[in-house]
Amino acid sequence: MTIALYGGSFNPPHPAHVRAAKTAYDALRPEHFIVMPAAEPPHKAMASGSPDAAERLELTRIAFRACEWAEVSDLELKRGGASYTSDTVRELMGMYPGAEIVLVMGADMLLSFELWHEAAFLLKSCRLAVMPREDGGTEELRSCAARLGQKYGAEIAILDAAPMPMSSSELRGLLKQRRGEDILDPDVYARIIRRRDYGSKPSLSWLREQVRPWLKSSRVPHVLGCEQEAVKLAARWGEEQDEAAEAGILHDITKKLSMPEQLLLAEKYGIVFDKFERTNLKLTHAITGAAVARDLFGVDDRVCSAIRWHTTAKPGMSLLEKIIYMADYIEPTRDFPGVDALRELAYRDLDAAMALGLEMSLEELREKGTEPHPASVNALLFFRKDETR
Repeated sequence: MTIALYGGSFNPPHPAHVRAAKTAYDALRPEHFIVMPAAEPPHKAMASGSPDAAERLELTRIAFRACEWAEVSDLELKRGGASYTSDTVRELMGMYPGAEIVLVMGADMLLSFELWHEAAFLLKSCRLAVMPREDGGTEELRSCAARLGQKYGAEIAILDAAPMPMSSSELRGLLKQRRGEDILDPDVYARIIRRRDYGSKPSLSWLREQVRPWLKSSRVPHVLGCEQEAVKLAARWGEEQDEAAEAGILHDITKKLSMPEQLLLAEKYGIVFDKFERTNLKLTHAITGAAVARDLFGVDDRVCSAIRWHTTAKPGMSLLEKIIYMADYIEPTRDFPGVDALRELAYRDLDAAMALGLEMSLEELREKGTEPHPASVNALLFFRKDETR
């Protein structure tokens, strides 16, 4: 029986990991191909913002879910502590007496193999299957393999495969720059963004596509307009533009849901609506939308709060909260008496625009015979006082 062991930190797991594993599987055709995420890699510290071992295991299982020939194992996680390959090999020897174990690894691992814990034991107990280097360097690999073979009696094969230019460290850098969605497995990427692991931030184009199924087609132009206006207002007033874009994209994510659906979300997220909110979808969607945005896309407190208060407003709003409230009000598809004056004011005096916008909103409610939410009334009082300071 042959067992191929492909270990690593998988931080995060990416398509080159999967392709390397498939290349090794096709070359070796082992009875068991084991993908082994390390609990605690002994050779390097985990990068800042990395998820814990259990989450890396789950990401790796997602990345390899279509590989029916591979088993993603939690053996090293259950053992805990530093994940030495020699300890894992001994466990596998006990589980599969007499089995031949092949260690699958990258070129750099071979070149530094003698630095591994119990390297001599591994070289005498296992075969090695090595992926080629991205920059060529085949002769260096062959020379290293020959030297290790002569010194330890090691059996080392350099696999015939195209180089796979991708690294987890580069991907972690891309994730911080709102990139990487076109590289990672879609479900791996979505899970990373949901948890904001690695300091990740969502690609805005990806975020728009994720939100679209939540929206009625008639609402899409408004949401795109709100994002556009939020970014412009953020640029004018010195707010973080990408966070304004996130809030603009997500602000109406639950708008199309019915009241029974809103109530189900409220139950799920532990939300208690007041007497105004229980009967008004315009109010409930801001609250449930903030909860959904946090749950599905990991938005931070500032973005979550901007979504939460984009309908009623409140006293003492943050700059981002004011920007999203105003962007929702004056985005390019809005057309009502006074909108042009409100737009002009928003770029000249944002707090004065908040006061005017709230006055217009409350007047509209009075004309309809609708009692306004106290948060809106108090917000108007706050911004009126602010104008007189």
